[in-house]
Amino acid sequence: MDNEREDFWEKQSFVVITDNTKPAMKYTIDELTKRGKEVYIFDLSTNPDKGDIKSLDDIPDNVENAVLGITTSDPADFVQSLKTRGCSNFWIHWRTETPGIEEMRDSDIQIIKGKCPMMYLGKDFSIHGLHRSIAKFTGKY
Repeated sequence: MDNEREDFWEKQSFVVITDNTKPAMKYTIDELTKRGKEVYIFDLSTNPDKGDIKSLDDIPDNVENAVLGITTSDPADFVQSLKTRGCSNFWIHWRTETPGIEEMRDSDIQIIKGKCPMMYLGKDFSIHGLHRSIAKFTGKY
């Protein structure tokens, strides 16, 4: 793999925390599922799908990666809670960073921020693939 952002998606288990304010989170869930990953969905919106996780306590211990795309809550609160459950790799969706995330310093966890997951998961011939190509060309991948 070329970088830590690509390596992130090679893990097998993910919890995706969404509040349905970032459309890319649904695409992320779909793409991870298509790739055969173990995906747990924690939907904070007022209308979660049947089968979605209802609380942090329902997330299994030692899920490898967490993808957070939320704007109605501070992702930093979830990072700390998931760390105590064994999660050490976190992806904070582009434009959902908060002061709590920006100030977080913890050598035991990896936090990737400022990038859309679909730039790394999207198909080559899609808007996400085009975005990826532009990002590589401009050195922002």
